[in-house]
Amino acid sequence: MRTVTITEARKQLSRLVDAAAGGEPFIITRGGKPLVKVVATGEQESRQPRRIGFLDGVILVPEDSDRMGSAALEALFREEE
Repeated sequence: MRTVTITEARKQLSRLVDAAAGGEPFIITRGGKPLVKVVATGEQESRQPRRIGFLDGVILVPEDSDRMGSAALEALFREEE
């Protein structure tokens, strides 16, 4: 990933933004330390992590869900003996 100083970014902002919009993100540094990462908004949105629990309150999971069907499963194993 390309790294530019804040001074370079000021001078070449238009060119750098066009590159980022084209899928080439870059990092702006100040004093040799990374300051910000510039990426296209479409790229950033597609990398959002999936949320766990987004159906909380919509789907109810029974307390005995880990035992559901256990009697039928046990019966299948008993038949083979």
